[in-house]
Order: sequence, then structure tokens, then C-alpha cells
Amino acid sequence: MFPFFKKKKQGEDSTVQAEQLFDGASEQQDEDVHTTLSIHPLMSLTTEQKYYFQYVNNELPPLKKNQVSLSGIEWKKEGDRYVVTAFVRNSLDRSIRFEQTPLLLIGPDGKVIGRKIFPMHELGDIPPKSSRPWRFVFTTSDLYTEHIPETGWKLAFELKKPHRLDLEESWEQHLKEEDKQKLEQLVRSLTPPKQSEVNVMGLQARMNEEGDLVVTLLIRNGSDKNITFEQMPLAVEDASGDIVARGAFTLQLEVKANTSKPWTFIFPKSLVQKETVDFSTWRAYIPQ
Repeated sequence: MFPFFKKKKQGEDSTVQAEQLFDGASEQQDEDVHTTLSIHPLMSLTTEQKYYFQYVNNELPPLKKNQVSLSGIEWKKEGDRYVVTAFVRNSLDRSIRFEQTPLLLIGPDGKVIGRKIFPMHELGDIPPKSSRPWRFVFTTSDLYTEHIPETGWKLAFELKKPHRLDLEESWEQHLKEEDKQKLEQLVRSLTPPKQSEVNVMGLQARMNEEGDLVVTLLIRNGSDKNITFEQMPLAVEDASGDIVARGAFTLQLEVKANTSKPWTFIFPKSLVQKETVDFSTWRAYIPQ
């Protein structure tokens, strides 16, 4: 036996159903699939490296049909770079091709120790029922720790959770359960904001007895990070497209990652620019 065959795989496996990553993929089936080694045409490997990858691939457990998996092989530190080598495995009956894909580096205790969005289209088309080795390079800015365990870690796909409603505690306490359910249903029915996009959507607009404009909005955070607003400029237009009010609000409001939060803003009468207002249709937006 060649001496390099004694080297054990350092990382663990992370497997998801293909339909979680690719539109139109079939549901997982209870059929074992043994993936064959697939080397990218432009990847230059020595004979020894090819034998090693073949050996490790032969030792991998089978997948179920219609799964995609990341199987950690090893990681090495090269200067300020951490190079993670892993198999990308495809148990579908067809080729798959990734786009920009966020991956997580997870420690043995299940905690995320790194995150980066990789241009995984560079892997090309991964053939049916195959495993393709690839190098994923993390820098210190992508990691949350400098101490990566030698074994027990894994690479995992970051599966984006559905966009959801986020209620401030005061709203949670005072809003009727029926109204909460209506808001949750509305948020689920809307097309979520794009990655990293932040916008507002009007829910209700009215003039109060003092002549102030009261608007309730959904603040929609499409990014993967919580956002705290300390100041928010807003403009409101009525059905005719005229600006009804414009102003800047000082607040301390956090909107969690990938959520929408309702909030009410009151434009004082002094900021209202129009007397007769048609709110049959209207919109609020953050001016550029």
C-alpha cells in the first residue's frame, strides 16, 4: 500500500436534498448512490494526488438519490489563507452547476467558525453521480477564529431561511393575534427583497385629527446581517404621484437579518406638503 493512503480524511460530511439548492430537482429517494471521482478538466494533479483522491472517494459512504454533499478532506494554512479541500458530491441523474454560493465552515461543536460566498460556477458542470474535489480558500477576514480544529470540522451549504416577520416587543405585546397572523401571511406572500437589499413597503396611511400624516410600513431587510437604523429618511407619494410628506426620522430600531419589521412613522403637520390627498394607492420610499 502506498504511504499516502494511510492519511485519513480530516473533515466530516454535510448533505442536503438537491431541491433545497436547485429548482426543479426531484425529491430525495431511498436509493443508495456511490459517486465516481470526477476531476475538473483544468485541474492539474500529480499521479499521486489522483490516486489519493480516488482512494478517499472509494471510502466515502453512499448518498441517497437526489442529494448534494460537501465532504471535507483536509485544510492547510498557506500564509494568511486557509485552504480547505473537499469533495462536492452529486447523486442526481443529471449534471448540476452552482452559481455564487455561501458556504459555512463549522467546528466539531456545531458552531460556525467561518463564512464566505464562493464563485462555485468555477467548478463547471458536475456530472451525474460523481464527486469533484475542489479547494475553497478562506482568509482571516472570513473566519471568526484563528483556531481551526484539525479534525471534526465540515463545510456546509448556507441554506437561506424563508423571509419572515420580525415584531418589536411592544408590537408583540399589543397586537391582536388575528393581526399578527395577517402580517405573517402577508410577509410570506410577498416576493422577498433581493440579497443585501433594504426597502420599505406601505401598509397603512391616514391623516389624524391634528393634520399629521401617520404611515405604517414594513421595513424589509434582505441581507444576512441584522441592521440597526438610527436615522431614516422617508418620502410618501399619493395616487397622483405627488409627494405628500418628506422627512427624516431619528430612531433606534433593529431589523433582523432576512426579516420584515412593521413600524409606524408620524409626519408632523409642518412636513405635510399637500392638503387634499388621495390614498387609494400610495407608496413610501427611502429617498436616495
